[in-house]
Amino acid sequence: MQKLKKYLPSLVIFGIFETIAITLWLTKNNLFYLFNFTYIGGFLALGLALYANRYKYARQVVQLGVGLYMLVYLGLCCNENMQIEGFWYYLFLGVFEAATIHYAVAKIFGPVLFGRGWCGYACWTAMVLDFLPYKQPVSPRKKLGFIRYITFGLALAFVSALFLFQVKQLEKIMFWSFLIGNVLYYAAGIGLAFAFKDNRAFCKYICPITVFLKPASYFSLMRIKVDADACVGCGKCRQVCPMNVDMLDPSRKRENGTECILCMNCVDACPKKAVKL
Repeated sequence: MQKLKKYLPSLVIFGIFETIAITLWLTKNNLFYLFNFTYIGGFLALGLALYANRYKYARQVVQLGVGLYMLVYLGLCCNENMQIEGFWYYLFLGVFEAATIHYAVAKIFGPVLFGRGWCGYACWTAMVLDFLPYKQPVSPRKKLGFIRYITFGLALAFVSALFLFQVKQLEKIMFWSFLIGNVLYYAAGIGLAFAFKDNRAFCKYICPITVFLKPASYFSLMRIKVDADACVGCGKCRQVCPMNVDMLDPSRKRENGTECILCMNCVDACPKKAVKL
């Protein structure tokens, strides 16, 4: 029973994604969805199982497995624009597939269950940024979060203009926008990481996806909590948080409360095991 409890998070996550996989497979009559969500759910479950066994690079295994799958296979091989522009593109076409399903599951409704887990375990931009040297912020968070709303608006305006002016060869344009967008994201992310000495600066200030993630993440069922009786107030959990979340405040309105990416750094850093998922 104790061993089963140890792997319970893995089983729950895999069960959720397998349910989505089977449901979409049967309703859309497309075997791809069974493979897609089984693959992603399987990697997430594997990562949680590795973490349960104290494997140091458990999260990185998931990031590479899921991130490269979405970037290389879906993006480059299947020509699917999985960036926010792809979401608007399929939404304007009135097609519920590819990017629209991905966004609905991972970034719009899914965060009610697992918060910003996407950012911690599946984002192909963060997959690269997390390997840079500035894993812990060295200075307070800057008041630049408004930029994310500008990039969000620009992405929407770009796709809207394509439809408004009835531009031809939209699929080709969306593929090239995926390539160029990723180059710009990586360049901005790496540049900001070194400029601010913070690997996650891009996620905090620039990434437009967070506009979708934040509302549902406020109600997330999977949350980092602190046992007030066991906590000694050493502050180590806050020191190692890459997103500057105030773990010691139990309120959903805590500082940067919708920014937690479930990286578990705070759980590992706590000397009293007072910080838990």
